[in-house]
Formats: sequence, C-alpha cells, structure tokens
Amino acid sequence: MSSTSTPSIYLQGNAHKTSFAPATNTKPFHTCLKFPFSQSLTKVIRVNSSSTAKYNEVVVDEEIDKIRRLQNGSDVRGVALEGEKGRKVDLAPPAVEAIAESFGEWVTNGLEKESVEDVRVSLGRDPRVSGASLSVAVFAGLSRAGCSVFDMGLATTPACFMSTLLPPFAYHASIMMTASHLPYTRNGLKFFTRKGGLTSPEVEEICDIAARKYANRLTKVSTMLTIPPKRVDFMSNYAKHLRDIIKERVNHPLHYDTPLQGFKIIVNAGNGSGGFFTWAVLDKLGADTFGSLHLNPDGMFPNHIPNPEDKIAMALTRDAVLKNTADLGIVFDTDVDRSGVVDNKGNPINGDKLIALMSAIVLREHPETTIVTDARTSMALTRFIVNRGGHHCLYRVGYRNVIDKGVHLNEDGIETHLMMETSGHGALKENHFLDDGAYMVVKIIIEMVRMKLAGLDDGIGSLIKDLEEPFESVEMRMNIISEPRDAKAKGVQAIETFRTYIEKGQLKGWELDSCGDCWVSEGCLVDSNDTPAAIDAHMYRVKVSDEEHGEHGWVHIRQSIHNPNLAVNMQSVVPGGCQSMAIDLRDKFLMASGMDRILDVSQIDNFAKSVRVG
Repeated sequence: MSSTSTPSIYLQGNAHKTSFAPATNTKPFHTCLKFPFSQSLTKVIRVNSSSTAKYNEVVVDEEIDKIRRLQNGSDVRGVALEGEKGRKVDLAPPAVEAIAESFGEWVTNGLEKESVEDVRVSLGRDPRVSGASLSVAVFAGLSRAGCSVFDMGLATTPACFMSTLLPPFAYHASIMMTASHLPYTRNGLKFFTRKGGLTSPEVEEICDIAARKYANRLTKVSTMLTIPPKRVDFMSNYAKHLRDIIKERVNHPLHYDTPLQGFKIIVNAGNGSGGFFTWAVLDKLGADTFGSLHLNPDGMFPNHIPNPEDKIAMALTRDAVLKNTADLGIVFDTDVDRSGVVDNKGNPINGDKLIALMSAIVLREHPETTIVTDARTSMALTRFIVNRGGHHCLYRVGYRNVIDKGVHLNEDGIETHLMMETSGHGALKENHFLDDGAYMVVKIIIEMVRMKLAGLDDGIGSLIKDLEEPFESVEMRMNIISEPRDAKAKGVQAIETFRTYIEKGQLKGWELDSCGDCWVSEGCLVDSNDTPAAIDAHMYRVKVSDEEHGEHGWVHIRQSIHNPNLAVNMQSVVPGGCQSMAIDLRDKFLMASGMDRILDVSQIDNFAKSVRVG
C-alpha cells in the first residue's frame, strides 16, 4: 500500500458520496447462490469413533487444525486473498461457510427455551475486495442452519451489534465481516447476539464444530442457498440513532436540530466503512466537514492503513485540521470499532491520551467511577485518573478482556463506566458495553460543544493538558523457536518461568504489579473471585524500582494471540530506564533461565546494546 497516494478530499455536495443500500429494496437479490468446493480429499483419514456418535462425520486432524487456527481470540481471522509472502489462503469460502453454519446452529440452540421459530441473523461487511465472495459463504452457512439472513451491505462492527437491538430490525444475532486494520489480503468474522460480542471460549466452541464440518465436506461440489438473504438499510437507522444522541444531550438553546452549526470537523475514514459518519451524522447536524479525507470505501486501502494508531493516518489528519482551522479531527479504523482524534491545535490524541480524554469526560459525569484499561498504560495515566477521583483497574491485554472485566465489576457492585484499551477499543456502560469508535467520538463532540457553550475556547485538548508522558517507551518481540503447533505451549512455559523468577526475587527491584482496587492479582492476570475469566493469553506486568529513582518503570510480557511470539512492552520515567530493564531482562532472566534457547532474543539484545547506560 502506498503512503504517498493523493488523499481523497471530501468536497461539499452529494455527487461523490457513497450510499448504503436503499431501504426500499427488500426483495431477495438472488434466488440461488453457489460457490465451488474445489479442494480434493488427498490425505489419509481416520474415523474418530467418539466423534462419529455425535457428528457422524469423518475427522481429518490437519484440516481440523486449519479451522481452529483461524480463531483469533473472540474473532475469526485469516488470509482471504493471495499476495502475502509466506502465507497461503486459509479463509476460503468452504471454511467460512462451515463457521457461519456452526454460528447459526449455536444461536438457534441458545434460543430453544424462547421457542423462536424464525432465527434472524444479519451480516455487515467492510469494503475489502474479498467481502463479496465470502458473504455468499456466510449466507450459505446460515441458510444451512435454518436461519433467515439479512444483508446489511457496507456496515460497521458497532452497527452490526446495534442491529440486534434497534427496532424495527432487532435481529437475534449478527456477523461483521472485517479484519480491522490488517492488510487487504486478510478478512475475518466478528459475532454478536443481543447480549453483546461472543467470548473467546464461545468462538472456540463454534470453530471446533466448524472444523469437523469442514473436514467432512472437502469432497462436496457446491452449496445452495435455500433461504436467500434480504437486503436491508440498517445504517440509516444507526446514523439517526447517533444524531439523536448528540441533539438530545447537547440540547442547543438556539438550534436544537443543528447543534454542530459553526463547527469544522475533519473525518479520515481511511477508505474503510466510516465515511457515513461524515454525511449521515455530521453534515446533517450542521457541521462543516470540508477537507475530510479518504471517505470513499476502497478495499485496497490505497492511502494508508485505516488505523488510529497509524502515524501516517494521524499525520494526514493533523495536516487537514491545521489547513482548514478545524475544531476537531477524527480517525476511524476500517470497521469503526476504534477511533482517535486530533484537537484544534493539531495534537494527536490516541493511546493513553485518548483514554485520559475519555476518563476526564466520564469522571465529570460519574465521579469516583472505576476505569478499566489494559496493563500497558502509563503510571502517569493512573495518576491522572486518581487525581480526578477515579479508580484505575489494570487488566489483561485484549479488548474483550478489558470490556468483560468492566461487565464483571459492575455485576459485583463496583461501578465501572469506562473500559478502554490503548489500541483505541473503548466501551461505555451507557452504550451496552460496546466498543464503538463512532460512539466514543459522539461523546467527545458533545463535550466539545458543551465547552463552547460555556465560553471555553481551548478545545478538547485542554482536558488532558496535565497528563504527563513517559520519558521512554518501547515495544519488542521475541519469536518462539518451535514448530507452529508447539508455539503456544512454549510461550506459556517462558511466561510462567518469568513469573517464577519474579516471585523468587531473582531480579532485584522487580515485583509483580496489581492495581489493588478490585480482585485482580498476580500482575493483572488472574481473577481471584469465584468466577474467574478464562485466560486466552498468558501475560504479566512487573513494576521496576531501584535505589536511586524508586519506582521508575514497568515491564509487560504477553503471549500474542495472533502470531507465535511474545510481546515485551517497557516504559520508564528516567533516561536510560528502558535500556537498563532490557539488560536485566536479558542477563538475569532470559539467559540465566535458558529461555533464550526457545526464544529469539535478538530484538532485546540489540536494544540492550544500542546505547550505553549512563
């Protein structure tokens, strides 16, 4: 993807705008859809007698593993198109069809007690070029499961969940086809019911059943849709839902229906699904959005990665904000479950800064609330939250982990209104615990207008002006040296050995960290209540102190759920602190424990050697 492509500038008027499917067309767009199963059965197979009784199908170990490896935490992700060096297509239509059918059956089984005769499931997708062909596979799988299928077309991940709640749609379940900010060659599936997004164990169960279906169908020729999908226009309803929230909560004394009149707002949709927010939300509320970027959906993502963490995306948005003297810049990821912003002075606000901004807004509305984040946030962010009367709960990396932690805290009587990960995934109790990048921006816009009405002209950046930044921050990776099927076990071995070294005091000044505000212990990993959450990836955070500086930094080591490696994050408030911690990690743990024999420690070693301490 080229980072030098000409930006697609948003101009006033409707000539270029991309519309979503019209609401009036509710007729089936096909009466029969097929796709080939071109793979042949060439491997030696064996019958698993214990599985035959339940599934009456043949099990091929290698083929089953292919489907299971598509699970990515609470999502499914894989390579859908040729073009990645060293990667083969593994998210092909037959696999998608099997997964969709298993999800449909899972939803249907869950509704048995409610005696639902017609299980209704919606599908939305981002603009990836593989979306059209894989959509047919989803329709086929859901149809085989006996579900009625509704095609939302181009949509966002939060909209798919909201399609299970907002009338007159209120589907029983929904699937979003997206691979977020990953390259155009990738694609994936996210699953929702009216209770929210599925958990990792639930997706694992669905993939396990799908794997057996897939293995048994390798010789099939085609699948036909017995219940064709119906096209629906849900995005218009979702956009109206967002507009109504802004109008009602701003309650502008002069122009209620156009509360954004007089505001200039830049949107950078990254050629993903987020362009709707410009013309279907902001424009209709009176905002001036001239100068917005990359609004046209393009599944090749020609301008930059649609990602609020991407430096190019933030830099282009900053330039557009300054050039157009805008009040706010917005950056969405591909499927709009994440966002970042740029203030009126051109300062990018993402990562810890975005969490701080949302914390300031939420703590004004809900004093003393608990705020859950992943354990890669800075010590300064904790002070920022505590100084405003809030409580900061550090938890396991992974947006579903962070959100589910907030849900569980509320269930245990600990008021928790905000859950955010440094990646930009953020959920609010008031919005069904849904990670919705558009809703986060709605909250920020409401606060921006309120400040203006109160005579405050400094902009939303002023809310975090006292947030300190770490002096040093670094992320490194250690590849696991093993066969792919053994990588997870080797990673767990290394991380648990690290924990043992810390507990035995073999790294002086290193101590397992925990926030102390709730039942989180052992370095923000294990819940000690009666219903601990399942562990999807092992990780620990340690706080690091020395005699000269006291507590000056932290180290976080975690198992990647995407790739066979361990991620190492470090932050320090003193010069040379990260390098000093890297040296100790290498010499006093990796080499001393022998873990350097199963981990590629070259990045740690190179960083440790890069600058002389002191």
